[in-house]
Amino acid sequence: MSPKPTRGRRVTVPPLLGGAVPPARPAVPDRRRFLFAVPPLTGHVNPTVAVAAELTARGHRVAWTGQRDVLEPLLPAGARVYPAEDAAFTAKLEAARRIWMSLRGPAALKFLWEEFIVPLGHAMLPGVERAVDRFHPDVVVADQQVLAAPVVARRRGVPWATSATTSSEFTRPLAGMPLVEEWVRDQIGDFQADHGIEDVIDLRFSDHLTLVFSTGALVGDVSFFPDHIAFVGPALGGRPGREEFPFDWLDPAGEDTRPGIMVSLGTVSGPAGERFFRVAAETVAEMDVQAVFVMPSGASECGGFAVPDNVLIRESVPQLALLPRLSAVVTHGGHNTVCEALAHALPLVVAPIRDDQPAIARQVEAAGAGRIVRFARISTDELRAALTGVLTEPAYREAAARIRDSFAAAGGAARAADLLEKLA
Repeated sequence: MSPKPTRGRRVTVPPLLGGAVPPARPAVPDRRRFLFAVPPLTGHVNPTVAVAAELTARGHRVAWTGQRDVLEPLLPAGARVYPAEDAAFTAKLEAARRIWMSLRGPAALKFLWEEFIVPLGHAMLPGVERAVDRFHPDVVVADQQVLAAPVVARRRGVPWATSATTSSEFTRPLAGMPLVEEWVRDQIGDFQADHGIEDVIDLRFSDHLTLVFSTGALVGDVSFFPDHIAFVGPALGGRPGREEFPFDWLDPAGEDTRPGIMVSLGTVSGPAGERFFRVAAETVAEMDVQAVFVMPSGASECGGFAVPDNVLIRESVPQLALLPRLSAVVTHGGHNTVCEALAHALPLVVAPIRDDQPAIARQVEAAGAGRIVRFARISTDELRAALTGVLTEPAYREAAARIRDSFAAAGGAARAADLLEKLA
């Protein structure tokens, strides 16, 4: 990826494809402080909770900065949260989300950067500054979509790490659209220039430490990445368990041998998501399975279709507790759900919608751990064929098991904590 001049400056891209690696700081036994800066998106918060739990168990202090009302339900009771939000931006967020749901492809990417990532960076920057000045972190851990955090860390001279909650950026998903790729880097460079930084870099990749919550078994060949790009595997656990679930429904008599599947499209899917669930209901009604549909709006999202006897609808589920009881997962390709399913050796049917999801779906398919189906134009025949395939053909489960083993070997939250301790 070649740098592009931005406002008379050059965007320096950290050496993702090789080059000298800064020497790691030696590990220190003292108690350290770690500040996690996250966007108001559940999937971006969850991995930090597991890593923070590991750091806390080792005696370190952790805190978060972001939108308080989104963060607090996702964090352990008593977690320290420093608000970093702007009322005007927050007020526009729901309307922007509805527009974003209607977009696909480059239009969705453009909207994401212009209406969410860059404005979020400006909105969060004062709060992140206050958080750093009050908490005095030894390391700032910045989500890739929180541009404010690395800017503040660089201003204050604090080491910073990237929390990469999706692996799509490490496969250069925009390589076939170089002008779009350059445009994204321009957005990052302009943001830094707006805040007085002249030696602008790509804030999505810390040159100190970048934690990628996946492995080469899913992403593909990662041997050419420098050591500070660390593929640690998914960071599981550490989340507060607040959802109740009728586990007996899956196996009421202790003798039910029907495969269990979960169908989940995340928290944002819109009218097309309602249609997908309707087709999924029609499909599984004719299959010898039990299906849990995770629908944030609950039964009201059914759009009037009849719910088959072998379908259970829940607004949310304790996903990590549910997955060991399942045989397959149908998902939109959200990175967390994909990795958590594979961590339990579950094959996948992936119906990508937008953003990084097509790239994640291609990773799953290339690894042999699942099949891709259409989202907006899904048919019962297509979904039935895909589900039948992943449930009955051993190759899919074998591939998922290989990825599970690679995740376990990578270390997950414990390995991420080791690396953050060295950086501190």
